[in-house]
Amino acid sequence: MTQGGNAPLTAARVTVEVTAPKALDVSGLLLTESGKVRSDADFVFFNAPNGPGVTHRPASGGAPDAITVDTGAVPAGIDKIVVTASLDDAGATFAGTEPTATLRDADTGAVLLTFTPPRLTRETALVVVEVYRRAGAWKVRAVGQGYANGLAGIATDFGVSVDDSPAPPPMPTAAPAAAAPAAPAAAGTPPKPVTPPAVPASLTKVTLDKGRISLTKGGSVSLEKNGKPFLAAVRMGLGWEPAAGGRSVDLDASCIAFDAQRNKIETAWFMKLSIFNGAIAHSGDNLTGEGAGDDESITVHLEGLPPEVCGLVFVVNSFSGQKFTAVKNAYCRLLDAGSGQELVRFDLTSSEPQTGVVMCKLVRQYSGEWVMTAIGEYVSAKTARAMVKPAGAML
Repeated sequence: MTQGGNAPLTAARVTVEVTAPKALDVSGLLLTESGKVRSDADFVFFNAPNGPGVTHRPASGGAPDAITVDTGAVPAGIDKIVVTASLDDAGATFAGTEPTATLRDADTGAVLLTFTPPRLTRETALVVVEVYRRAGAWKVRAVGQGYANGLAGIATDFGVSVDDSPAPPPMPTAAPAAAAPAAPAAAGTPPKPVTPPAVPASLTKVTLDKGRISLTKGGSVSLEKNGKPFLAAVRMGLGWEPAAGGRSVDLDASCIAFDAQRNKIETAWFMKLSIFNGAIAHSGDNLTGEGAGDDESITVHLEGLPPEVCGLVFVVNSFSGQKFTAVKNAYCRLLDAGSGQELVRFDLTSSEPQTGVVMCKLVRQYSGEWVMTAIGEYVSAKTARAMVKPAGAML
């Protein structure tokens, strides 16, 4: 299979094996129509190997980690099972060691399909394939979407509660209570931890439920509200003022759309105000930066974007070559395009003698939600075209 391809299941019980040159942990998540688990019990992995219709098989005897799906036993409210892979080594990435998924008939062992994702880079975890229900029939899709924050990033993206606080110190006891003996581990293999990896505080999910969000450089907010992806049209407003001296500054705001491999698809800028049949629309060029309010804005109809669009990067550059040291109070803010309500704001607190700045990015998660991250990185680039390479590197 190739990335994005799908095929009907030809067996009622299938096993997805995932192999790579590095040690892997394979997991399965049972998702509802909302793209979320119903509870933590829908997260099937090495320490919780049994879910409704889904089981985890640990690697042993030359057989790799695997997830088995019995489609006849999957509850009616579950639309898909995603099979994920994460690396055992916390410092390792999938760069140059792309995993291969092999789909087998669970009863006969016959190989039905295989899939290896395109070249990966800094990803440490991956949604490999999904087994999904469509019009009463079961299918499989090759996904290959990576995460840079490991299994914890995948788990939280799909609604699994992952503790981000340190474990409390052990309480003293007079004598240990009797307990059932634990299953013996394979020879030479240390036991696995009993909880999913902890999420660092910096990865704690911030959503629109908190009200207006002010981001600092590197901060992120999920465009999620009341547990559902926020898919209304949004407007990215970008503004700046001339620094001391009062000379007008001609800056250009642009939105660059990328696919899952960080390849540019299209750019909305002052020379091309509308792309994707109007799904992204630019307000037009502001030649001075003077006046109150946003200098330029770009409206994005999230639901109207083509499925291959996975990331949007908003950049500002100085076509005339003026440096950002001639600019003050530069900012970007995300608004609900319908109501005009400001949702997220990021103010640049410093400037550098460069001609371009990558302001922020919107990245589509596998679950369908979008995440905005403040970037604020200055680069040497005078045009939207010259911004493509540095913007893609920051996705």
